[in-house]
Amino acid sequence: MEVNKMLVNVLIPAKKGKYAIGLFNAVNLELARGIIAAAESTGSPVIMGTAEVLFPYGPLEELSYYLIPMAKKANVPIVIHLDHGLKKETCIKALELGFSSIMYDCSTDTYDENVRKVREMAEIAHSYGATIEGELGHVGDNEGSFEGDSHTNDPSRFYTDPAQAKDFVEKTGVDALAIAVGTAHGAYKLPPKLDFERIRTIANTISVPLVLHGGSGLTDQDFKMAIREGISKVNIFTDINVAAVEAAFRDFHSMNKGIIDLIPAAVEATKQEVIKKIELFGSNGKGRNIDLAKELEMNPAFLERIVKEVLQKLH
Repeated sequence: MEVNKMLVNVLIPAKKGKYAIGLFNAVNLELARGIIAAAESTGSPVIMGTAEVLFPYGPLEELSYYLIPMAKKANVPIVIHLDHGLKKETCIKALELGFSSIMYDCSTDTYDENVRKVREMAEIAHSYGATIEGELGHVGDNEGSFEGDSHTNDPSRFYTDPAQAKDFVEKTGVDALAIAVGTAHGAYKLPPKLDFERIRTIANTISVPLVLHGGSGLTDQDFKMAIREGISKVNIFTDINVAAVEAAFRDFHSMNKGIIDLIPAAVEATKQEVIKKIELFGSNGKGRNIDLAKELEMNPAFLERIVKEVLQKLH
């Protein structure tokens, strides 16, 4: 596994530099091609993967056969990430397949159970040399979301508590933390109201990078403010999913066309949508000159932990 293609080594520089890295879920080859084309054309690191709720559209093992080789061939850092792993066995399967990062979502459990399960999974992920993201609070789903049906009319009831966030990070050993501050997965019917002060408070309270889920549909100003206050990773799926299908419908004027006629349009639409997000998040150009020594210097605890675990395996 290449160290510069692990989650922590693209997010630590983002946190320090006040920009964000996009996570773009790819459930098929067209989305993956568009995401990587955008990353390479802008010189940006990106995080690419899938979520457990998306397995019906692209099974985990099948996706790994092309996502991981494509990431290795890319000329910018591409982190392969399991988003919203809901079961222990799913997370372990992703690690066995070669994913360099996982997100274990136990946010609907009690706090103590969330801590216990994520701490256990963090130890497993780190033993693979991989990184792990947890979630505290709960980011729900808009109606009709592709990513779930956890809908609530009052998301503020599930907002992340800053003091609890500090305790959670210390007890679990997660490398990044997804927080609930007013977003939801899927398309918004009404503009969301983000709690920017909460983002700033949590960012000043904990040491690990913060993650914003449910990014599709936010305004440019929302993104800029969230990143300025401390968000280092933004998850996007609905925007690229919709862009790809709109391009396909737009180009499908005649029944004389086949599926191969739609593929270039879907790839290009995905590429253009990802480029927009990369430029908005400020990560363009940040993947061209990755200095591994500098990255590891910024995160010595991670290197120390990996060395310790390797030595334990040798003995």
